[in-house]
Amino acid sequence: MKRLVILGGGESGVGTALLGKEKGFEIFVSDKGTIKEKYKQVLIHNEIEWEEGNHTESKILNADLVMKSPGIPDKAPLVKLIHEKGILVVSEIEFASHFTDATIIGITGSNGKTTTATLTHHILKQELNVGLAGNIGDSFAKQILEKDYQNYVLEISSFQLDDIVDFKPHIAVITNITPDHLDRYNYQFENYIASKFRIAENQTKEDYLIYDADDEVINDWLKNNSIQSTLLPFSLTKTIENGAYLDNNNIKITIDNNQIIMPTSNLALEGKHNIKNAMAASTVAHLLKIRKQTIRESLENFQGVEHRLEHVLKINKVQYINDSKATNVNATYYALESMDTPTVWIVGGQDKGNNYEELFSFVNEKVKAIICLGVDNEKLLNTFGGMVDIIVETQFMSEAVKIAYKIAEAGDTVLLSPACASFDLFENYEDRGRQFKAAVRNL
Repeated sequence: MKRLVILGGGESGVGTALLGKEKGFEIFVSDKGTIKEKYKQVLIHNEIEWEEGNHTESKILNADLVMKSPGIPDKAPLVKLIHEKGILVVSEIEFASHFTDATIIGITGSNGKTTTATLTHHILKQELNVGLAGNIGDSFAKQILEKDYQNYVLEISSFQLDDIVDFKPHIAVITNITPDHLDRYNYQFENYIASKFRIAENQTKEDYLIYDADDEVINDWLKNNSIQSTLLPFSLTKTIENGAYLDNNNIKITIDNNQIIMPTSNLALEGKHNIKNAMAASTVAHLLKIRKQTIRESLENFQGVEHRLEHVLKINKVQYINDSKATNVNATYYALESMDTPTVWIVGGQDKGNNYEELFSFVNEKVKAIICLGVDNEKLLNTFGGMVDIIVETQFMSEAVKIAYKIAEAGDTVLLSPACASFDLFENYEDRGRQFKAAVRNL
């Protein structure tokens, strides 16, 4: 019996434990922190051995295989020890993919991957048997065990791609690549870029890579590295023969001389970046032979993703928008780009080596006040202090929203788009977004 040790007792860890047990592995789950009560109950109910609060090395270094949670860095001493012992370390998507014959659509990128994955799933589920997993919802492993869909749309982070061996999506999507998580990649942007492209490394010419042809980082990488898969680019500015492009407010998608045309006038989601997300999702759907009418209707009735430019309430003619999911500068770039009213901008959190320069033109043009919401706001104050009349700082969401309420006038927008991770003051970006929404509703 092979021994599978799982580091991290969260959604992916517990899902892997259940699937592993079903497939005949001896399982041990170890979490350095505390395991949430609901996951503990699942482990106890399924008689799976677990520990929390520490890692017992003797019970871990005898593993045949280790699955580690994406949150644990390779630099962690225990992970180094495991590698030195020659034990294979894999991510959940790598482990789980061995137990399904489903068609896999893998979506990665610095921004837009949640929206693109959710939108792709929304279109495909109209006509196909399809699950949505990865960074979203129930874990991939658990869905293979319980649902066994014929197709999966997976939202995949670079951390999950770092620990793949044979994982190969039939259709891969890279939405864009901008500097993010550089703290995990020795502050080397090229390491992070290479990590994203691992999504295509096992693909053959039978497989497809859909990507943003307006993204210079992606184009440069493709020029200098060989990829086996069939390339299907999308673009807002170029004419694309095989792939998708924008022509007079119509999305035109061509695959093997078969073209479909989608008007963008009724897209449910606003903003240029969402035209790109729609292009990527529609290209997947067209590849999988979804009817044009279905794709069009799905694009028009899609509700969007919580915490991503989510319109919360209008109070005294001021629109409050929750973009808590903007955990890097590029995501905030899209948010500020789509503002067409004077904006009170709530920003800040745990900085991952951010360079705010690309935001300067928007801040000068659109932002009337900045509220810094973080433990350490010094960099923000130094960067933007001279650009706006009002810049204040706080450590409390309720206070940030009250200040915004006082500053904003009829016709303005209050935008939470932090450009930073949330872990300095909040449990995660969802917690940050929910606190924002609660504070707005309490005004």
